This record gives sequence, structure tokens and C-alpha cells, in this order.
Amino acid sequence: MCGIAGIVGRLGYETDESVLENMRSGLLGSVPLDQKAVYRDTDAALIQTCATPQYFERGTEKYVIVKSGELYNASEIRKLLSSEGYSFDGNSDEEVMLKAYVCWGQSCTDKFDGDFAIAIWESHNKKMFLVRDKMGIRPLFYAVRQGSLIFASELKALLCHPSVKPDIDSNSIAEIMLIGPGRTPNCGIFKDVFEVPRAHQGYFEPEGSFNSVKYWSPKGEAFNDCTDTAIDKVYSMVEGSIKRQLISDEMICGFLSGGLDSSIIAAVSARHYAERGEKLRTFSVNYSGNDKNFKASRYQPTGDAEFIKLMVEKFGLLHEEIMIDTLELVDALYDAVEAREMPGMADVDSSLLLFCRAVKKHCNIALSGECSDEIFGGYPWYSDEKLRSQRGFPWSQSTEFRASFIKPGMLGTIDPYEFMNEKYDRAISEADITGAEGEHDEKMRKLTQINLDHFMQTLLDRNYRMSSNAGLEVRVPFCDYRIAEYLYNVPRELKFLDGMEKGLLRKAFSNDLPEKIVYRKKSPYPKTHNPDFLKSVTDRLNDVIETPSSPLLSILDKNKLSAFINEEGRETPWYGQLMQKPQTIAYFLQINHWMKVFKINIT
Repeated sequence: MCGIAGIVGRLGYETDESVLENMRSGLLGSVPLDQKAVYRDTDAALIQTCATPQYFERGTEKYVIVKSGELYNASEIRKLLSSEGYSFDGNSDEEVMLKAYVCWGQSCTDKFDGDFAIAIWESHNKKMFLVRDKMGIRPLFYAVRQGSLIFASELKALLCHPSVKPDIDSNSIAEIMLIGPGRTPNCGIFKDVFEVPRAHQGYFEPEGSFNSVKYWSPKGEAFNDCTDTAIDKVYSMVEGSIKRQLISDEMICGFLSGGLDSSIIAAVSARHYAERGEKLRTFSVNYSGNDKNFKASRYQPTGDAEFIKLMVEKFGLLHEEIMIDTLELVDALYDAVEAREMPGMADVDSSLLLFCRAVKKHCNIALSGECSDEIFGGYPWYSDEKLRSQRGFPWSQSTEFRASFIKPGMLGTIDPYEFMNEKYDRAISEADITGAEGEHDEKMRKLTQINLDHFMQTLLDRNYRMSSNAGLEVRVPFCDYRIAEYLYNVPRELKFLDGMEKGLLRKAFSNDLPEKIVYRKKSPYPKTHNPDFLKSVTDRLNDVIETPSSPLLSILDKNKLSAFINEEGRETPWYGQLMQKPQTIAYFLQINHWMKVFKINIT
């Protein structure tokens, strides 16, 4: 995994080896700092962990790049640049991206297809260019201190700079307790720490400020394709994205749950490898005790096993089930916090972390079905009229419940309902409803927009942080900006073709998959149903409550926490479909661990 960091301006630390070494140590894929891992001049220091920062000189101009991520269409851009007279010394993505920037300026990002966070230093102009990929797969954080910019792909690296402190304020607490584990775009949780939002780019000049602008977003327009054309286009785009992300010098494996999305990826990938006389390796996750404790629900009506078996038999997959023990799952809650660098999705995070660690023993790159539901309309709030009509984020309709735990005065002047409504109103205002045919399509575009900017970002962050921490690269073919652009304008009736969520996607791949999988009702990421999980996290939270020095008790009311633990029969979802009472308790444990490990200071 590749991490980047840097300092621009004159804080007096640019040439201090200890500061640079500390920042490097907070990056994924870190290696001992040497002259090849860092670029310095009088106004900047740039670090990249997995490759040497590359530079390009033209006359008096000098450009330097550090990059995290992948450029899937590097060969296409290299050809375009060659026609413009540029030559290349190697085959790296960094060289292609840097020369694309030199050639086309900041508009080069319009041509990039990939997942990336990039920093380009114009040494001759003394200005820094920062940009994130269109869908927001790779993170990038920054802080401005005394006219200098400090940036990093990991918060830990940013906090290793002496001028960036682990301080939180009332807004931070509101983010953690009212929005968490999601975040407002641009929010880095820590006081005066920010994240470059997805599809944003901007410049920083010493003694200045950093202001980013959005360079891409799905545009609203009238939809004129007939059903058959839409089916063909969806098939072509999804298949094309999967095939592009299968390009590698090594074998790529797949995550397989037997759901529609992972099965589509497995089907396309299996055919790809069969043409080479090879078989696709796939992996699934399960939990000890689920065979006897599984309880069907509205959101998880069936287990995965029978559907995985259908895929294995049809495509001759080399499949392995990863079994996770309950105690192991609970213990990993803390590792997951440190990997995400903030409280996360409880066992949904820790299970993925453990799963990725197990998969890493067999391969280095995997494909996941993440992001299909946000784009194709798979979640309940896309189909449930009541959820669609409510004001506020549909995955987080428990503001009163969430706020009830917060100690008086910790939110300052923030009113929880006003805070959440303002976030929601701002989010839906980003939607382009041009060409929408009626109220239903307007609502669908607004829902899609807030899913792209909010809910999907939480899941992408989870996917990237857990997999990267395990040393596994996980690619997400459904998270393709061209697919998002097209589906943004597809009418609701067509998205729900044949009356099913993601009906259009189902129809497009109906000839590729077993019929039972085509018509399988959506099931979320599998979770444990073992009652030992609830008992274990409850015991641990009770220990936290009974320890006066627990940092959690500085922001939350211990009596409200105890009452919640002892209350029976209440199931108020904390976030989305998966975070019920056991996960809410686990989330509080994660907040406590985060505050302790990061040595949080409340200002």
C-alpha cells in the first residue's frame, strides 16, 4: 500500500528529519525514510512510501508528484501524451499523471480513470495541487497552520506533525455522535483538520489557504434510451469496468457472498481466467455459531451458503470460506478503529479487517461488489416511499436517540436537529435534477446524490482502511464514474425493472447467473448472529462505564449508557441496516478506544 504526505511553507520543520520520519511512520506501507523516499526544496517536503517521488523539468519549470492509488487507463493517456510529443522513462502511473498535468493542467483529471489521491508541487511557481478521484476511493487529509499546508493520505501521519494536535470540539462530537460513523464531506473530525472531498481539487500557495472545487459530478439530463438499450449499456459498462480492474501482473481473487453484485463480478472474472486456462479464487466470510443462531429478517432474509454453492458449481470456482470467531471479532474492534483512524461501523469493520487479513495469505488483490447498491438503487430507502419522503438522511433517522447520550454542554450551541437538517439540506442541494421526469425521479436523483456523497463514502472508507491495513488491495468495479453518470438519469421505474430493487442490473446479467441468484432479495454484508457477541461487548462497555478515567465518559452520560445496556426489546438502528443494539454498544467501545489511543483533547 502506498501512502503520501507533505509540508508546504515555512514552519521550520521542512528539513527536520525527525518530523518527516514521524509523518512517514504514520503512513500505510511505510518503509525506513531515505533520500529516495522524500523530495525537498526550500518551500516543500514530499513523502511517498512505495515509490520515489517523480519530477519533470522543462526549461525553468519543475514539477514533482506523489501519488496514492491506481490509474486504470494509464496506457490510453500515455498514447495521448505521446502524440503531444512527450516521451516516457518507465511505465509508472506517476509519470503518466505528472506529464498529463504538465500538458493539460488541472483539467487532466477529467481524463483520469482510477482511484487516487495526488499531490503535485510546482517548484517554480511555489504552489501545490491536491486532488482526489471522482468517486472518493482514496483518502486525502490536510491542515493549514501559520500559512503552511500539511497534508497526508492518513490522519495518523498528519497528527505526527507538531502543529497538528488531536483536538476535538463540539462540532467533532456532533459528527461522531449525530452523523457517525459517517462524516460530512470535507470534515476530518479533528479540530481544523479537513479532508479533500471526492472529485475535488485545488491549489495552495505558501502563506495562503487551500480551497478546493468540485471537478466532476453526475449531470442531470433527460433519459431517452429504451429498456433494451439501457440493459445493453449497463451490461457493457459493468463488464468493461470489471475487465479493466482485472488487469494486473498477478492473479486477482474475488469476494463472494452469493449476492447479485459479487456474483456478477465472479462470473465475469471467471470467464476472463477461463480464457487463459485458469480458475478464479473466491472467498466468503462466515461466523462461528451462525449455523444455529441465524435469524431471518426483513433486511437479511437468507444466509449465503446455498447461493455461494450455486456459483462455485456453475463456474468451477476455487472457493474458501473464512470463519471468524466471536471473541476474535470483538477484539478486532480496536484494531479496526486504529485502521480507520476514527470510530467506525463496529463489527462490520472488524469482520472485514479479519477477512482481508485471511485473504491476504492467498492473494494481494481482490475485487469487491461495493457501491452497486448506492448507484443501482439497492437499499430500502430507494424503494420504501416512507423512507424516501422523510427529511433527513434515511440511514440515520435516530437523532433524538443519538443525542440523548451526550452530556449537557458538550455540543455547545449546536442543536442536534438543526445540525442534521442543515447537513441534509446542503447535501440534496448538490443534486442536479435537470431533465427529471416528475417528483419520483427528482427524489431518486437526490437520494443518489446523498448516497454518493455520504453513505457510499463511509463504506468506501471502511473498504479501503480495513483492506489496506491488512496489506490487501481491494478494487471496486461498480464504483465507476461512467456507471454512476448513466444510472443517475435512469428513471426509477427502469431501475426497479420487474418490480425488484436493482431490477435493471438483474436483467442485464440474467443470462450469466443462476436464476436463484438473479432473483435473490438483496442481503447486506453478512454479520454474526451469535449472542456471545452482544454479551461480550456489553461486558466490556460495563467495564468502561465503571472506570471513572474512561475517556468516553467525558462526552457521554454514564447513566444513559447503563440504561441503554439494560433496556430490553429496543431496536433503534444507529446507522443503516446493520448497526443495531449490539453494534451501537460496540460503537461506543470504539469511541472510547479512539479517544484513548489518539490521546484526544477536548477544546
